[in-house]
Amino acid sequence: MGLSERRACSIVGADRKMIRSLRPDAALRGRLRDLANERRRFGYRRLFVLLRREGEPSEINRIYRLYREEGLTVRKRRARRNAVGTGAPILVEARPNARWSLDFVYDQFANGRRFHILNIVDDVTKECLGAIPDTSISGRRVARELTAIARDHLAADRKLLEKQKEGKKKMRQFGRSTSRRKPSSPR
Repeated sequence: MGLSERRACSIVGADRKMIRSLRPDAALRGRLRDLANERRRFGYRRLFVLLRREGEPSEINRIYRLYREEGLTVRKRRARRNAVGTGAPILVEARPNARWSLDFVYDQFANGRRFHILNIVDDVTKECLGAIPDTSISGRRVARELTAIARDHLAADRKLLEKQKEGKKKMRQFGRSTSRRKPSSPR
């Protein structure tokens, strides 16, 4: 006859919702659900295009309604997780001053002004080699502080080595032998 749904319902005196519930949506719902499971990242618009390619004559509004009624949504991607423990560990001698860690700590005063603290820690002894507080710490300042701390610790190591050499000389004077190991080795 060629009448629209709205015109036909007004002639017969039927409610359009009643006619809509009589439509055979089961096959379309099933196909929509299957497509949504195959293409998890596709929303109703892209599923509508796929259905159109298959020859489905329904409009996008109907597809949207069925999509919502079926409770379908675009599934979010899972966050990629890095494998824990698969990276090669950093090999460092287990002796003091072999490796240091830097840590920046931020906080603010009661008036809202921020301040930073640069902490330098020895990884083996867990000793805090320096804590530098300031409102702004530049890269040059970090390099300067690290150089000063390294200079102090290297000077202390040199003094220790000199004392060991003096001790070895005294041992040789008294006829005692000394072991042939490096001063920095733990055994």
